Amino acid sequence: MNNRIKTAVVGVGHLGREHARIMAALERSELVAVCDTNETAGQAIADKFGVAYVRDYRDLLDQVEAVSIATPTINHHETTCAFLAAGVHVLVEKPIARTLAEADEMISLAAQKGVNLQVGHIERFNPAFRALREQLTRPRFFEAHRMGIFSPRSLDIDVVMDLMVHELDIIASLVNQEVVRLEAVGIPILTPKIDLANARLEFADGCIANITASRVSGERLRKLRVFQPHEYYSLDYAEQQVTMCRLVPSDIPGTLPNIVAGGLEITKREPLAAEIDSFLESIGNQTIPVVTGADGRRALKLAIDVLDSIKAHAIRADIGINFN
Repeated sequence: MNNRIKTAVVGVGHLGREHARIMAALERSELVAVCDTNETAGQAIADKFGVAYVRDYRDLLDQVEAVSIATPTINHHETTCAFLAAGVHVLVEKPIARTLAEADEMISLAAQKGVNLQVGHIERFNPAFRALREQLTRPRFFEAHRMGIFSPRSLDIDVVMDLMVHELDIIASLVNQEVVRLEAVGIPILTPKIDLANARLEFADGCIANITASRVSGERLRKLRVFQPHEYYSLDYAEQQVTMCRLVPSDIPGTLPNIVAGGLEITKREPLAAEIDSFLESIGNQTIPVVTGADGRRALKLAIDVLDSIKAHAIRADIGINFN
């Protein structure tokens, strides 16, 4: 493909190596390098895809046009800002940053330099979610469960920033209203940070969302249930399936309405590949990314609000939680 975009991946741990695999395979991309502070791991990924390895991301600033940043959250702000300042388009994994101030600086810098900043809220690119989104006109209630088996990775952040932030982004993008009331609880189980959390959000239009996230579950579960007038949808992210039930008025006067059930037609695709391809497409077409820096900030703000509510409840209940 002519005019392929020169790309690199910074951070090739559990998720970053998948970014590298996809960047190496997509026609829009010419993967030129990977970067990681772990030389053994970074060199192994570089050798696998036949690209250069660098230990310091600064060595890439004048070498690439676009970059995926899959480092720990603590490094998102510094690394992203360095690439944006150099005029490089950035796809940064979620959450966008640790603080709103960091997110604001990243968003401002991207606008100043005229480059794209996309945040890696991967479920937005799940084909099942995209099919569901087309059906929703007035959602009234969401019930979300995101449960994971314990893993030693991503322990630099709590379950709200690690898992619940996905649902916060998804639901906020569907409702597109201000949150007027938020209550949350959470507890540490296997780590000093919050491992299990539940949040209840009420939006300005009256829509309610109930979200549960756990990283110490005995099973993996990623499901979203949505109710709107006369309709119910159940989304399974992992299976990329959406089932629905719909109330249809009867043509015969005086008889009960009919219930129609079935599944939405979905063409399956790996969400991460769709996400990265969309990022590169937005660069090539000079369009706004599907998930902007502002979207990432909104999800971060909601996650911070959830954590603040959990902290207030923990103080009242005398539960010791590490919020640092």
